[in-house]
Formats: sequence, structure tokens, C-alpha cells
Amino acid sequence: MSESASTSASTTTMDAYRIHRFDGADAVQLDSIPIPEPAPHEVLVQVLAAGVNPVDLKTREGRYPMIREDALPYTLGRDFAGKVMRVGRDAVQWRTDQTVYGFVGQGQGAFAEFVVVDGAALAEPPHSVDIVTAGAIPLAALTAWQGICDQGLLEKGERVLVHAAAGGVGHLAVQFAREKGAEVYATASGDCIDFVRSLGIDHVIDYHNQRFEDIAREMDLVFDLVGGETQSRSWSVVKRGGALVSTLTEPSPAEAAARGARGVRYTARPDGSQLAEIATLIDAGRVKVRVAEQFAFGDVKQAFARLEAGHVRGKLVVKA
Repeated sequence: MSESASTSASTTTMDAYRIHRFDGADAVQLDSIPIPEPAPHEVLVQVLAAGVNPVDLKTREGRYPMIREDALPYTLGRDFAGKVMRVGRDAVQWRTDQTVYGFVGQGQGAFAEFVVVDGAALAEPPHSVDIVTAGAIPLAALTAWQGICDQGLLEKGERVLVHAAAGGVGHLAVQFAREKGAEVYATASGDCIDFVRSLGIDHVIDYHNQRFEDIAREMDLVFDLVGGETQSRSWSVVKRGGALVSTLTEPSPAEAAARGARGVRYTARPDGSQLAEIATLIDAGRVKVRVAEQFAFGDVKQAFARLEAGHVRGKLVVKA
């Protein structure tokens, strides 16, 4: 990151990791591009930390349908924490030098020195965590929150099964479900089992050695972060009138109908008010965020490689 861009937005260009084609690791290149100007409802933010998410890999490879080829070149990176540099005339809730965090939605991404974001998508990050941890939160937390609460409609006293509970989204989803007063079941493996238990989850299923169908039964909600066979098998544990919610593939309408249940596939949306609520939970010590590893801005490709290797407990973050 250049010294001039890292200290002010007075320069006209910035470094950004972009793709000009859909492909593997070689498709990502570091470009010098103009610093974007915020629209009236937007805020220009200097990125201090950015989360690394599976959607970045899908976007890079052309497997994320929301980003089409006609949007290229495209800057990767979906969430961040940083400092407000300029404020559009209608984004009156923010001021210069304020610390914020947010999810950029379908806009140009956060693996850059600056990003423009809708003011309504931002919130003040939790005061109890550092900037790197704050950068890890927005997309994973909103995905978990919206899956458990908005799509899953989970209520106190209900039973929920969360697949892949040690990952970036999963480790937050089990905590949000616990905060809702639900009885939480979770799948994990290896040393991730102890990690999930440390989050206050009693029913942790070792999916290498146990069949979740034998332990988690009559679930009001299954939150699927795995897809494939795991999703198909999950229908057998959904109670009549329950729900199977997935971030990956559309659950079978036929299976849902046969059980009088709901099958939902959704995509997370930016929401500053939800991020503010999540920050309150974190500051109260009721929800913990795990940063597994952090990488320098110049090591974005290494961060992608680590994510592709799998079995990450928590989140990966790129720090400016």
C-alpha cells in the first residue's frame, strides 16, 4: 500500500486487487485505479482491514451469479473496517475520521485502499475488538444473523442444527442461535469440536465419526453451510413445519412439500442497523469473533490459498 494513499484521500489513485477474467489464482492482479467518488448517499472509507470470504473465490472463478462478466474488471473483497474519508451530502449520519465497518453488497470490493459504501450499510464496529477483528465481522455476521433470524425465524425454545459450525459464518450462527434461547446442535470435526464447545454449544456432533441424523432429530431449523449430500440428508431431521435454510443451493421443493416445511436459499444483504445490534452483543461479551489468521495487504493471494485449503476455524483477514 502506498504511503500517500494510506494516509489521505487527497491522491487520485489507489491500489486494488481486481480480476479482469474469471479464473483461478492467476486471475487476481494488483492494479492502480482511480479512487472512487462517493455518491450523495455513499461514504468513502479508507480500508484498514478486510475479511476473506468464500464468495471471493466463487467470484474469482465466475461461480457467483450476482457478478457477471460484463461487470469486469471487478475489485474483490466484500467486507471491511476502516476510517471515513469523505461523506456524500445525504449520508449525514457519518463524519470524517469516524471508524466504521460494513458489507459492500454487490458493489466494487474492499481489497483496495479505499471503498465507497452506502451510508445505510455502515455501523460503528464493536469497541471491544481491534480493527482487524472488526474487519472480519460484517459479511459472516450478517449471513449468520439473516439466516438464523430473518430466514430461519428461530424462536426461543426451538431446536436448530448448524452445519460447519467452526467456520466464519458457522461460529457466529451458533452463538446467535444460543442468544435466541434455542437448543443448538452443531457439526464439526477434529480440534474444531473443542472450539465450537468453547462457544457455549453443548451438542457438538463429530461428523467424521457420528451421523448427525442419529443425534439431531425433530429440528425446527437446519442451517446449511455445506450443501450437497449434507443438505439432502438434512431433510430427515427437519420436523413438520420446520425449515431448511441454505446459503449455497436451493433446498428441494419436493422434500419441503412432503414435510410441510420451508426450504430457503438466500444471499446476505447489507444492513447497518443489524451490524449495530451485532456490535452491541459483542461488546456485551455475549458473542465472540474468532480471527484464525491475518495477512498483509500484499499477501491477498496467500490469504485466498489458505481459504481454499479449508478447515479454517473462524475468519481470515487482510490488514492494511
